[in-house]
Amino acid sequence: MIPMTLAEVAQATGGTLHDVTDPQALVTGPVVHDSRLVGPGALFAAVVGERVDGHDFAERAVREGGAVAVLASRPVGVPAVVVADVVEGLSRLAHEVTRRAVDTTVIALTGSAGKTSTKDLIAQVLGAEGPTVFTEGSFNNEIGLPLTALRVAPDTRFLVLEMGARHKGDIAHLTGITPPRIGLVLNVGTAHMGEFGSREGIAEAKGEMVESLSEAGTAVLNLDDPLVRAMASRTAARVRYFGESAEADVRAQDVRLDASGRAAFTLVTPAGSAPVALRLYGEHHVANALAAAAVATECGMDVRRIAAALGEAGSLSRWRMELTERQDGVTVINDAYNANPDSMRAALRALAAIGGRGPGARRTWAVLGEMRELGEDSLGEHDAVGRLAVRLNIATLVAVGGREAACMELGARNEGSWGEESVLVPDVDTAIELLREQLGPGDVVLVKASRSVGLERVAEALLSDVPAVPNGEAL
Repeated sequence: MIPMTLAEVAQATGGTLHDVTDPQALVTGPVVHDSRLVGPGALFAAVVGERVDGHDFAERAVREGGAVAVLASRPVGVPAVVVADVVEGLSRLAHEVTRRAVDTTVIALTGSAGKTSTKDLIAQVLGAEGPTVFTEGSFNNEIGLPLTALRVAPDTRFLVLEMGARHKGDIAHLTGITPPRIGLVLNVGTAHMGEFGSREGIAEAKGEMVESLSEAGTAVLNLDDPLVRAMASRTAARVRYFGESAEADVRAQDVRLDASGRAAFTLVTPAGSAPVALRLYGEHHVANALAAAAVATECGMDVRRIAAALGEAGSLSRWRMELTERQDGVTVINDAYNANPDSMRAALRALAAIGGRGPGARRTWAVLGEMRELGEDSLGEHDAVGRLAVRLNIATLVAVGGREAACMELGARNEGSWGEESVLVPDVDTAIELLREQLGPGDVVLVKASRSVGLERVAEALLSDVPAVPNGEAL
């Protein structure tokens, strides 16, 4: 964090000092809401959660952890900045820190699919240029975003923020906390359709990103997505496009996949072109890489450095196309962090590419669970995923769960020729038992569902059965 005195913290948050003997005491360490992460110089935010009240850990954070003070909504018997609302106080403090970071370029991104993977790519590419702070995992809400921004230090050159939206106005609120200079919109899909009602409703919410930009900013938009492309009319900022279209400012040519399903292409920018070979699995990462390249181009990076950094980048977040090979030749792809129709389709295509075709093809398994928050389209979307698995020649779909999973399995059965392409199981334990009985050397298993389904347990069980290949890669 950019060092601030407790008096300055109180002024920034609109709070008052309680039990503070030295208002000039300096907060130099991180701002955290987990008392286990407190260290000397830290500010502990006493957030009230569903099961835990951070105020209960305030004294420990100061006396044992070394925190300078607590950001609290009531006096806690140790030095504290008391505010009306701790989360709002975090937002105000993050806004002030970002305002003071005049040499830091703030980049914000949103989209229905690929946000975290793209954020990880941007962070790694820009990290090759200078100190970069970025959202960890999908810590992209009203608590995670300010905590990320508060990690900015005096030497931070880039702040990369992933922004999620479950309601209209969410992105407008987040961009108000940390106004971006570069705003990126990846795509508009069907995630959270139950909340927004239509893709147009989702586009309205995602477009708040570009509306937040000033004339001095840059909107980076996906030219291949009509709803994103149309957002150009909603911003005062300069607009730059990425995509595979020939009209895009940053685009890909000659896209191809290797035998492992990793993409290579020629990156074309206004400043020149360079070859890129990704370490990430699946053709859908081409769009993510182009988005990252477009942002890096706007930050002044040379195209050759961008291409090299993209080629070195891996996944920084768990359970996102995490590919691990067991010693018996079984490959497990853990993509169980979350799922929506767009990311399901991308993962299935990646599985098909990794499995290959022809005499040397590997047997493929798609272990899929429910996609949540799809509203009235839920059953139709699950049916479509099941049918796509068959069309891609996935050997076996294992649908895990209740009504939506049954609809997915029925779609596969109706699309298939012999009724042997799919099976419905009621829960994770049954799926694990089935796979343990039937997996053979060389098989490839994809595991994917919405986070709340807990399907990562399948991948974890399979990887605990047989050790991974020594020095193998999990990307």
